[in-house]
This record gives sequence, structure tokens and C-alpha cells, in this order.
Amino acid sequence: SAELCLLPALAALLPPLPGPGGPGPAEVGLGALPAELRTAVRALVGALDSLFSALGLREESFAVGPLSRVVAAELASYAPAKNRRRTATTKASVIFVDRTLDLAGAVGHHGDNLAEKILSVLPKLPGHKTDVMVNMVELTALQTTDETCSIIAPGCLAQPNDPAAKALWESFMNLKQKEAVMEARRHLVEAASRENLPIKMSMGEVTPEQLSSYIQLFRNNLKALENHCGLLQLVLAAVQTLKHPQTSKWDNFLAFERLLLQTIGESEMPSVLNQLLPMIKSYNKRTKDDYACEDFLVLLIYIYSVVGEIKCGKELDAAEEEVKRALVKAICDEPEPSPLLQKIT
Repeated sequence: SAELCLLPALAALLPPLPGPGGPGPAEVGLGALPAELRTAVRALVGALDSLFSALGLREESFAVGPLSRVVAAELASYAPAKNRRRTATTKASVIFVDRTLDLAGAVGHHGDNLAEKILSVLPKLPGHKTDVMVNMVELTALQTTDETCSIIAPGCLAQPNDPAAKALWESFMNLKQKEAVMEARRHLVEAASRENLPIKMSMGEVTPEQLSSYIQLFRNNLKALENHCGLLQLVLAAVQTLKHPQTSKWDNFLAFERLLLQTIGESEMPSVLNQLLPMIKSYNKRTKDDYACEDFLVLLIYIYSVVGEIKCGKELDAAEEEVKRALVKAICDEPEPSPLLQKIT
């Protein structure tokens, strides 16, 4: 896939795309791609043109990676985009970067960021790629232990009409997790105070249980619920993420990645793989804290992406063979392989 960044002109650092003739003969063109990918590229180009039209941009495109060059070339020759560039007044440079050039960035678990955890842990909102479902049952009198309860419509992260919710989402993205949950508590306390709800401010560490207790105050007050529904959805998203079993696994991933980065200069690849080997367990031997098969695929992608140049030899071959054997056994022992494993196998 391709990422885009709106940055100042970088013509001195990256060569611009060729002119109207498009990419050179040695480069891959749109026609060389599979039909499904061609359709996806055209859809992306149309969406980008709509975005740039809304922003009134006249872009200059740069590309890093073969797929990015295809996307940028299509955008350059797209007829509606040509018309837009004739009339748009605001200049911008757009850099397309192939994510495959940075697989470590795509599979890594980056720092202490609550927004990234929410987006990774909670289920996707149906029909959306970038928003999640927030379970709203806690704001009702409905008594159910079913986490997938579909009687109550789910909440989501997009709250464009709620200034407090928008400010809180900025905190989730930009602050460390500890500071972000403190902001969540502060917003809840302010909202409850405005509604004259009997809230007791407590100091010290913020826990998911404490945030839940504050949310309960709004439950029987329909006016307060209506006034602060957007804020409550974001706080519920944070609570459900912090309680989610996948969150502790996220922290384990992050710890492993940091340890790997610290030791990779001293350890050869075979020793790194040998450290990983005992962690690969079949389904009937795993606990909830152990890595699943998909987790190991992610870890292996990360390891091979950050390790740099690998010295080949018998020791590496033997270590890789052991990891392959253990991983294949674990995949074969899965009683119900996930859609991802089914696609891979």
C-alpha cells in the first residue's frame, strides 16, 4: 500500500516524477498489475483527487518505491486531477512511500500510544476501515455478559460535533498513555460537574475501573448522556482497550521489540531465532498470554526487517529450519485457523 505525506517541496532530496510520458519503460506500469490491484489503485487515485479538491491543492508528486510510482503516475495523468491542478491555488508536495520499504514500521508496536492501541484492539466499525466499534451497553440498564451484544448500536471514535471529544482524541494520539487517561478523567469530571452529577474527584493513578465508575454517573441522566455522548464514547473506548487481553500482549510485543533492538548489534541472527524458538507453542500448550501463530509471523517480519545484513551459513540454516518446523506444527495444530492463516496456507 502507499502512504502519503503533505510536506514542503523536497525536489532537492527526491527526483520528481517524469513528465506526461509517465514512468520509464523499465518500470512497472498500471497495466502490469493484477486486475484487483489495478482497481484498488484507481479507487485510491479517485479518493486522493477528491481529498485534494476539497483542500484546493495543486500537488507536485514524488514517489519512493515501485507501487508508489504507479499510484503517483496515475494521479498525474488522471483527467479530473489535471483539471483541478489548472484552477487550484494552493501548492503542496505529495510524497508516496511504499510500506513494503518499511515493514518494521507497519508491524511494529510503537511506543506508549493509547490511540494506536484502541485502533488495533477494538473491532472495526462495519463498513469503515479507520473507525472502531465501542460497546455502549455500560451506558444502559441492560444486563448482559455478552460482549458482542448487538441490541445496542455501537459507538465510534469520530465525534466531529463534540469539542471535548475531539480534544480528548488529540490527547490519545499525542500524549503518553498515563497522561492520556488522566485527560480522560479530567474531561469526565468537568462534564459531570457541569451536569451537577455527584462526582468525587480522586487523585493518583487512573484505572479503567475508576473511569467506569465515573461513566456510570451519566447512565440514568438522559440529558447528560445527550450532552456528552461523544466524550463518553471515547472514554468507553479507552476503558475497553485497557481491559482487553490483547493490550497486555501489545506491551509484550513492545518489550520484545525494544530488547531486540538493544541486542541485535551483539547477537547474530541464529541466536535471535533460538531465543524465539521456545516461545512457539501449539494451540493445546498455549495460555492466553502466549503468542499465537499470527503473532510469530509479525515478530519474524519485524526481526528480519530490522536486523540488516544477514550472514548466511550452516548455523543460520539450522536455526531457521527449527523455527520453520515449530511454526508449521503450530499452524497445523490450530483447531480453527484464522482467515489470515487460511489465506497464507
